[in-house]
Amino acid sequence: MKIDGKRFRSIWIDEADGWTVRIIDQTRLPWSVEIPRLTTVDEVAFAIRSMHVRGAPLIGATAAYGVALAMRADSSNEALDATIKQLGATRPTAINLRWALERMLRVLRDHPPDERMDVAYAEAAAICEEDVAANRAIGTHGLPLILGRAKMQGRVNILTHCNAGWIATVDWGTALAPIYMAHDQGIDVHVFVDETRPRNQGAALTAWELGKHGVAHTVIVDNAGGHLMQRGLIDLVIVGADRVTRTGDVANKIGTYLKALAARDNGVPFYVALPSSTIDWRIADGIVEIPIEEREPGEVSTITGQARDGGIATIRLTPWESAAINPAFDVTPARLVSSLVTERGICAANEASLRSMFPQEDEVY
Repeated sequence: MKIDGKRFRSIWIDEADGWTVRIIDQTRLPWSVEIPRLTTVDEVAFAIRSMHVRGAPLIGATAAYGVALAMRADSSNEALDATIKQLGATRPTAINLRWALERMLRVLRDHPPDERMDVAYAEAAAICEEDVAANRAIGTHGLPLILGRAKMQGRVNILTHCNAGWIATVDWGTALAPIYMAHDQGIDVHVFVDETRPRNQGAALTAWELGKHGVAHTVIVDNAGGHLMQRGLIDLVIVGADRVTRTGDVANKIGTYLKALAARDNGVPFYVALPSSTIDWRIADGIVEIPIEEREPGEVSTITGQARDGGIATIRLTPWESAAINPAFDVTPARLVSSLVTERGICAANEASLRSMFPQEDEVY
């Protein structure tokens, strides 16, 4: 996608040296675009844990390049195992992390240590290219959901939660891919963007990238979604996912479940866009089996923004003596999901439909 007319992906190899990994520091958006260089597996682990990179597909791709950087330093079996363990512990909910690390491990185990660095870089690059292709296909399959509405009524109003755009993936995004394609075809599409407390990925990231692409959008507080649905101002909801069970339960940013409930109560379609790398074929009950990341309470009790003088400041919101808890995700049961939008097409949120769409995918585990 583009930033001020220049094409970017969310992760790439530095052309100047051919081995360091470049990312966009998402903790600095929307106030500045900073592009740090990652040179070690420790730096990659920190970038994932601290959310310099975030979004399930991008986390997986970044971890893959973390393995490549580790193999550049030490390609022994011991180093490989330690790298997989270190990166696997960074964030617990997004399944793409485990998916990418298991794939890297399978591939590298079949090669002697002196070949592993080159193989790791090639495999990480392949994961990135596959992610771009999958997200583009998600956009293609999801586009008719918007076009059908546009033909009937003109403007299409879409609600999204958190950030499932191109900076949450390698490129294109999941939930936003159909929106970008609709916009590029001249469809009058408008996006209501949940702010997505506590880290404000909607207000900071989704609004930023939609603006850079020229997509009409309005930022709303998280609790306004149900009100807008009651007033008939939302035509459909589309969100991304961090993990989807084989039965169709969806883990996504905290607050997604409440949007699904409001959508069901108001007869608004609720779609989830995801690549197959986000499906966890090992588990069936998302509420019981998906680990929910608990982040530090300071994200709830403080907020970061830009002052009038241009400086970035973090301020306290709550009384100092007040405790806070910070679950980063919730689980939306499959029964509340209208359809899943994948790179192979649209399917119902149930095991039979997912296995029909991906008949051999679970065999890789």
